[in-house]
Amino acid sequence: MSIFGQTKGTKLEKQIAQLAAGEAMGGAMYYALAKIAKEKFGLDDVAREFIELGNQETNHGAFYAMLNGRYPYDEQSFWQMVRGLSKAEYNGEGSVNKLAEALEEMGLKEAGAQVREFALQEKHHGDATKAIIDKYAPKEDAQNLENKPVFVCKVCGFEYAGDFDKEPADYKCPICGMPKTAFYKQEI
Repeated sequence: MSIFGQTKGTKLEKQIAQLAAGEAMGGAMYYALAKIAKEKFGLDDVAREFIELGNQETNHGAFYAMLNGRYPYDEQSFWQMVRGLSKAEYNGEGSVNKLAEALEEMGLKEAGAQVREFALQEKHHGDATKAIIDKYAPKEDAQNLENKPVFVCKVCGFEYAGDFDKEPADYKCPICGMPKTAFYKQEI
């Protein structure tokens, strides 16, 4: 039996959502501590341990998100999300490069260089998810999506194709968590 959605709509839903968010932040915190341990103190072994702890925290967050049914579980919605995620990753490359440019203009050359590397990784994420879609997604879904309206998250670029009105008022972007009101309809 799957754990998916087992706490959605229960008295535990809010607590589970808080745990999911906290664990995701914990993953980021441990990764930051790893960078500090390595950069500031030269503690490579401590950095590796913090990275492992960060991976575990991220896994915990994913578990809690599954309990609350945070991400789509049916095939059509799953592939719709992966398509939207892929486009958001490609969009992220441009916005992350703009951030790198702003950092460089502030004189933060090393930070800008690191962020430019992140931009390349965003493109790689787009390429990787597109390859997954091309290989595994049902082909008929791609054809059906072509004529559907597209709603774009103005923060991260996630694209939702289809009837956005069917989503509840408390719908949140699956990538960045912005509310439904943060989406705009893409003009064709």
